[in-house]
Amino acid sequence: MPALPVHHRAAITWLAVYPTITLVLALIGPHTAHLPLFVRTLILSAIVVPVVVYGLIPALQRVHAATIGRRARYPRKAVV
Repeated sequence: MPALPVHHRAAITWLAVYPTITLVLALIGPHTAHLPLFVRTLILSAIVVPVVVYGLIPALQRVHAATIGRRARYPRKAVV
């Protein structure tokens, strides 16, 4: 399978990272508010990076591949 264009990879990464950071901050933010910023960032990244790298990005790439494959099999008809 050829590599995805860089703008597709960027979009997939953003779609995985942004909601994950938001969710994790909502869940652990109140419990870590008393900690220094670098410790909170360390905890956040220790949770978010594995979830995104091993879970969400592969899943989103599969969805993207299925979408592209479907588009190739059923191209849109030109509107005249």
